[in-house]
Amino acid sequence: MQGSAQELPLPDSSVDMAQARWAYFFGPGCEPGLRELHRVVRRGGAAFVVDNDATRSTFGRWFQRAHPEVHPDQVDRFRSRHGWTHRPVDIVWRFDSREDLGAVVRIEFAPALAEDILVEHTDLEVDYAVNLWWRRY
Repeated sequence: MQGSAQELPLPDSSVDMAQARWAYFFGPGCEPGLRELHRVVRRGGAAFVVDNDATRSTFGRWFQRAHPEVHPDQVDRFRSRHGWTHRPVDIVWRFDSREDLGAVVRIEFAPALAEDILVEHTDLEVDYAVNLWWRRY
């Protein structure tokens, strides 16, 4: 099925659990997607969002460079006001080679920033902080 966060091709109250990765990390402005979750998740169900935590970690600093318009404190307040709870999670990317690291960094970031990151970051590991957000319906 094809759809969008704002128009899920699902009947009302038809989902027990929904999960999204990096779909709502910008906070304010994503209300249509949150309303759609409310429509499709059954009462007693839950939704989970895994989201970048731009306030900590090497990847978080890179993310802030790529998206200075994102204000993590506003995102956190927004989600909390909408009934979401979160838990910080620390993960690590480990690569076997610089080529592998470069391939992933180039997927995540615009070309000029990706190249700057690769020059600056000489390790094959990247500490990466995320938040696991959830809400019961």
